Amino acid sequence: MERQVRDRPAVPVVFATRAVPDPAVSPAQVLLSEPEEAAALYRGLSRQPALSAACLGPEVTTQYGGRYRTVHTEWTQRDLERMENIRFCRQYLVFHDGDSVVFAGPAGNSVETRGELLSRESPSGTMKAVLRKAGGTGTAEEKQFLEVWEKNRKLKSFNLSALEKHGPVYEDDCFGCLSWSHSETHLLYVAEKKRPKAESFFQTKALDVTGSDDEMARTKKPDQAIKGDQFLFYEDWGENMVSKSTPVLCVLDIESGNISVLEGVPESVSPGQAFWAPGDTGVVFVGWWHEPFRLGIRFCTNRRSALYYVDLTGGKCELLSDESVAVTSPRLSPDQCRIVYLRFPSLVPHQQCGQLCLYDWYTRVTSVVVDIVPRQLGEDFSGIYCSLLPLGCWSADSQRVVFDSPQRSRQDLFAVDTQMGSVTSLTAGGSGGSWKLLTIDRDLMVVQFSTPSVPPSLKVGFLPPAGKEQAVSWVSLEEAEPFPDISWSIRVLQPPPQQEHVQYAGLDFEAILLQPSNCPEKTQVPMVVMPHGGPHSSFVTAWMLFPAMLCKMGFAVLLVNYRGSTGFGQDSILSLPGNVGHQDVKDVQVHGGGWLLLQQRLPARPQCVGCNAGQVAHQVCPSGEDSTVTDARPGGQACALQAGHGVLPCSQGPECASPAPALSQKHPCTIRGGGGIRQLHECCALAMHTLGQLKPYLSA
Repeated sequence: MERQVRDRPAVPVVFATRAVPDPAVSPAQVLLSEPEEAAALYRGLSRQPALSAACLGPEVTTQYGGRYRTVHTEWTQRDLERMENIRFCRQYLVFHDGDSVVFAGPAGNSVETRGELLSRESPSGTMKAVLRKAGGTGTAEEKQFLEVWEKNRKLKSFNLSALEKHGPVYEDDCFGCLSWSHSETHLLYVAEKKRPKAESFFQTKALDVTGSDDEMARTKKPDQAIKGDQFLFYEDWGENMVSKSTPVLCVLDIESGNISVLEGVPESVSPGQAFWAPGDTGVVFVGWWHEPFRLGIRFCTNRRSALYYVDLTGGKCELLSDESVAVTSPRLSPDQCRIVYLRFPSLVPHQQCGQLCLYDWYTRVTSVVVDIVPRQLGEDFSGIYCSLLPLGCWSADSQRVVFDSPQRSRQDLFAVDTQMGSVTSLTAGGSGGSWKLLTIDRDLMVVQFSTPSVPPSLKVGFLPPAGKEQAVSWVSLEEAEPFPDISWSIRVLQPPPQQEHVQYAGLDFEAILLQPSNCPEKTQVPMVVMPHGGPHSSFVTAWMLFPAMLCKMGFAVLLVNYRGSTGFGQDSILSLPGNVGHQDVKDVQVHGGGWLLLQQRLPARPQCVGCNAGQVAHQVCPSGEDSTVTDARPGGQACALQAGHGVLPCSQGPECASPAPALSQKHPCTIRGGGGIRQLHECCALAMHTLGQLKPYLSA
């Protein structure tokens, strides 16, 4: 399955050549060429943290009548000294009058959180559940603990690994959950089903030395092991889900410490995203079909799935939604009467425009609140393209749902009236950046805002009454310093008539252009072209580390949302299947639709960087004069195409590729990357992983 650039960031290794001189234009922009300077720049930019989650504590009233709430935030940051991503938390206080924020500020410094996999506040806010991993010394096995905290103490701690009721607990955002019962007496989570122990036919049994002399000759009798099955293959769910094969729903009784695995779940599905039904009578969950195979669920919202309810008393499982579509992220309303979820009717595109559906718990009626948008009309809403709804997305009156979604090359916040079906933007007319909803509780929203030149900042604001949504007032809790030397804009592009889709004509697309803002007038700026992966994904005007770094090094960076990207209507998405490798390539190529508009200050031969090796190679191979150097992530090979340049032949020979295109001596094309590259008949494997390799290419 393909990757998404935003969900799977990876270090792009860029090898750039200087721009081709043009007598009519001033000399090319001077690039940052020293590896030490590039490393120092990367070190500085990597210190910018990213928000990962936020939750709101219970409302507290002071002795003077003031009201405030605690905002608990979780952040991630690269630690280059430890070579890992660290997680830390910080708390803020928000004083309010019920409709607006009066004062807000941090409550202490940041604290690193280690070993914390999942955490969830109880409905009343008086307790907190934490799933924590703790590794032993040496080769000892990693253990998982489920902790319950109350006020200033750890109330309970359960060693889940020692209890051996199930395998490892799922902590991902696809299957994983940690849900409190409404009575706050039980915890619901998802874990791997306990597998029977297996051993070799020639396994030596350990002797019991603690018994009598007669007993010492007898072997121990642990759980019955299956002989010869120690290498039995278990199909897992693929990328980012390795070793996750058969999830089960587990319930922990906090008082007794008893763990039970729920029965009644169909064996043909894998359960996940579970929560307690109204009245704690059962559990609602999403079940994904195992057929035709498990492999591939990450970044694939088109996997066949349905909404289920399993009764705790009788173990009966009931289907709540259509079983021929794909569903995800069910969310229960505060009044426990309705469930809202996303539904994707088509099982073809990996990512697509979705429907917002509402299931009434008491009438058992499902209705479509927001339908699929075939094509955006003017500035109207272009559809829902998020793969998950926030855990907290309901308004206090259980009438509106708040979420974020890409809209063309931006990401905005929206409020949907579930009774009327109307969609209203909360961020229309803003500064052009992108917004992300972290949570909303009692109409207090916690959001993230960023632009390509401004790292993520944390903001809070109250959801206005219905009909006045655009009057929301945002207050910053954590403001990020902007980078004034990065300028950016959105370019709307139209394909030429000969490249129009026959069935879906009239589609346009966009590109986000980042440029150094301190360049002299008429200076040639080397350009790096970055098409996204997916292929149904998109770039939005948010902070991205590597484009920002390339821009500060002196490059212009073009982020292309070709036809088929999310956020432009369902017609745009449906235009790509059957045309992959043609339509997207034509949209990205410099001589494709409308790209001459971008050539005013840019060289004639840009560089290309991308996350999909086959896709990126396909961009440059058909016309070798369009690109000079390419990085096709994930990197691991370098393929050179240059007339008169001797390279080692591919082990598969000509059978593995089509004949190479004709390349001129004047404009050689060098491709660096690996995997899935077509139209190459010669390739060599060269390792390239470090920034230190920038030097010979930048100074050439």
